[in-house]
Amino acid sequence: MLTDQFFEELRAKAEKHFEAGGSHEFSHVERVYRLAITISENEDADLDIVKAAALLHDIAREKEESGKCKCHAEEGSKMAELILKECNFPKEKISKVVYAIKVHRHSTNISPETKEAAILQDADRLDALGAITIARMFSTGGKMNRPLYTPKIPFGKVHKGSYSDSTIHGFYAKILKITPDTFKTKKAKEIAKGRYKYVEEFLDRFIKEWKGEE
Repeated sequence: MLTDQFFEELRAKAEKHFEAGGSHEFSHVERVYRLAITISENEDADLDIVKAAALLHDIAREKEESGKCKCHAEEGSKMAELILKECNFPKEKISKVVYAIKVHRHSTNISPETKEAAILQDADRLDALGAITIARMFSTGGKMNRPLYTPKIPFGKVHKGSYSDSTIHGFYAKILKITPDTFKTKKAKEIAKGRYKYVEEFLDRFIKEWKGEE
């Protein structure tokens, strides 16, 4: 197993690819990293691969957002391979890190074929649930000048309209689709249940308060 020092140095290399602010700033990577380690405790996975993939999984996010690439997962996997080779990461493990990063994006509906890739995808998706995601959603909504809530636009359990109808609509269009049963690992499923319930309770209370009921 690689040393803590190695991953501290890898962390520093990864952080250079991020700018401050936004819902996908480097703090997201750090949370995913910690979640991935937690999930790995109950799985037969290579922790070197899990840690490296978690630290590097979003290094191309800024490129995608600025229009320099179409998919940050695809581009990030290529960038990660070069970085790992420069760092003398074990050669036999590089391809597995690259694969995990390539398929981590849950919106592509790719089912990971390795344990490490499943752990990364679960950890990344967990950060889209719970208290943190509520903060991220409203932060992004404010940045995009998106209304808090537009009650005139109806929605069901899962909103089929535009994600930008309002920040609240965004929860129904995206976040509530990340149900606990869609996670791959046992630990992630357990964590997801609590986080998913928290989001549901927040949305229920928000709408009640909006109506002046509580």
